[in-house]
Amino acid sequence: MTTSASHTRKVTLSDVRDAQKRIATTIARTPTIRNIALSRMTGAEVTLKLDNLQAIGSFKERGAANRMALLTPEERQRGVITVSAGNHAQGVARQASLLGLDATIVMPRFTPATKVGATQSWGARVVLAGNNFDEASATAEDLRNKEGRTLIHPFNDPAVIAGQGTCALEMIEDAPDLEAVIVPIGGGGLMAGFVTVLKALRPHVKIFGVQVAAYSPLRDYPQPPVAVRAGSTIAEGIAVVQPGHHCLDIIGNQLDGVFVVDELQVESAITTLAEKARQVCEGAGAAPLAALIANQERFKGLNVGFPLSGGNINARILANVILRSLLRDGRILRLIFQIPDRPGLLADISQKIGDFGGNIIEVSHHRLFASPSVQTAELVVMIEARDTEHALQIEHELALHYDVKRD
Repeated sequence: MTTSASHTRKVTLSDVRDAQKRIATTIARTPTIRNIALSRMTGAEVTLKLDNLQAIGSFKERGAANRMALLTPEERQRGVITVSAGNHAQGVARQASLLGLDATIVMPRFTPATKVGATQSWGARVVLAGNNFDEASATAEDLRNKEGRTLIHPFNDPAVIAGQGTCALEMIEDAPDLEAVIVPIGGGGLMAGFVTVLKALRPHVKIFGVQVAAYSPLRDYPQPPVAVRAGSTIAEGIAVVQPGHHCLDIIGNQLDGVFVVDELQVESAITTLAEKARQVCEGAGAAPLAALIANQERFKGLNVGFPLSGGNINARILANVILRSLLRDGRILRLIFQIPDRPGLLADISQKIGDFGGNIIEVSHHRLFASPSVQTAELVVMIEARDTEHALQIEHELALHYDVKRD
């Protein structure tokens, strides 16, 4: 995908301020809040920029709104096109609906149906093509040339970068005492916007990026980007093989470091945000918290801020992530009992679990295939505990009475 030659100049603070005025009528100025629970947990003073509360649930519409506001009358007549697997697609679709423009969104074939439906709900035509972003991009380029549409690039466009920079501008206006920020890096548009604003207005603020392990081309930063192994990730919003060259030009050597987090760290951060900050956040948006938790000593005592860049996570995936995190933390036990196959034992076990303060979530009883003897049954019980210590206590007490092991 390429960008128009008219949009290749460097982004300035003035561009971001102009974008802020340009998009004010359609983009929410989201809250910037200090979170006490996360601050106590990490030892830093944690400030959150809640862009998961945007109309489409993501910062991405900021850039789309600014770029589309700059379209000429001729470009508006021909319509727009973009390629995206989620948030940018919805941003372009919503802005096209508000402006009365015809929009085509190319999405990879395996994009979740919920994201396809959300994009279509704004009236955009959705074309499913390719197995990944690059293959979908090739289709978008063909359609752009064939139909004469204007490309609204997800990140590699200075007008888009300026729009994303409005997130940073609002954040430092509302939290002027920030000493460090952590920003997710996929295509690099949001980070380029943060660099533009902070280096102009708060040059003392340390800027850190974060990428997920499967998509970490900047893992050797400040060395040049490297090839990535790609693959599936919970942080699909930053699952980009290579940041845009405009973004990299702006980022340059301005960052104080780039963290790499793994899948389990991101899952844990999603759960922590839900529990402690009461915020629903997708993987890409939770990645900065994952980086902060993994590097607490580096940020201890500092005023640290980061954007919750998106909240578009499938409800089933969110539920599974939370359960997996609780299992790893030991707050949910999955215990397997081998018990004599006789009446009353299930009630007795349930009673003891209740007496010990446990909450039974799920029970399954197997007689035919799982048990070692026809005279025994296998009972699998999932139990919720208050914390890890309480879970160990429940397990110990039950083991005094039954043949039980933790799965």
